[in-house]
Amino acid sequence: MKTVATLFTCLLAASLCAATSTCANAASFKTSFDCDTARATVEKLICRDPLLALMDVELMRLYRLALTDERSVPPPDNVIIDQQFWVDARNRCASDPVPKTCVIRSYAERAHQLRQGSAIVRTKDPDRLTEGPVAFRCTGLNVLLAATFFITQPGTVYLKWANTSITLSQVQSDVGTRYIGKDALGSYIFWQTDNTAVFQKPGSGTMSCTAEPAG
Repeated sequence: MKTVATLFTCLLAASLCAATSTCANAASFKTSFDCDTARATVEKLICRDPLLALMDVELMRLYRLALTDERSVPPPDNVIIDQQFWVDARNRCASDPVPKTCVIRSYAERAHQLRQGSAIVRTKDPDRLTEGPVAFRCTGLNVLLAATFFITQPGTVYLKWANTSITLSQVQSDVGTRYIGKDALGSYIFWQTDNTAVFQKPGSGTMSCTAEPAG
């Protein structure tokens, strides 16, 4: 796994680039595709952004693992088809009011799908940048809350319950790991400490959540 120091170096380089007029000529970050031949606007964005580049490399690792799993749901042939549809949808983030946020959401959701569908994808690779899905049982929520994490700086969590989902971004916290975000309905909070968490969605109070046993 890339160290935090390495990531901070990448982020610093990106900040320095943004403050100069030489960004167009700056070196690209490592991605799963060739940045020298990238044409899609979103691909160019990924090449210039250290966080998106890390998410891209990790997503490709998950995808390749899914293709080796004959028991994956869906099966490998369908995973290939789904991946192409996903790439097309990700690239449409170029027209979103906040393209980077849209791309982060796209990667988080796809990582959740791939990890949920394959035990091989969930293998405890020491270089992994994703965890989950972890199922949480929350007071006041009559269905399980599934959480898939991108372990980056800042981190991301994709939450899904029933037919609803939200992607939240990590913010500074002295205790545990805290994520916030919002959609058209309002603001969300997910605050995790070990195997317990607090979840709040628009129109509800805080809910205490406990992780279900793995397996």
